[in-house]
Amino acid sequence: MGETDVKKFMELVPGILGLMHTRLWTYYDKEADVLYMDFKKPGFADDTELTDDNIIIRYEKDEVIGITILNASKKKRDDL
Repeated sequence: MGETDVKKFMELVPGILGLMHTRLWTYYDKEADVLYMDFKKPGFADDTELTDDNIIIRYEKDEVIGITILNASKKKRDDL
C-alpha cells in the first residue's frame, strides 16, 4: 500500500467515526460492483429494504446491521 492509498483511507476517517456503529466490516466485490458494509458479526437479517438509489438496508429485529450498495463504483459523494 503506497502513501497515496493511505491518504485515501485517512479521508474516510471522519465519516467512519461519525457512524453510530462502533464496528464496521467491509467487502467490495469488484466483479459485481457491490460494496457490503456490516455493523454486526455474525448478523442474520430478518428484513431488508431496497432504496430508490439501489442501496439495500439489512435489519435484524428493527436494528440496522448492514447495508449493501449496488453499482458502488458509480456512486459519487453527492449521491450518498
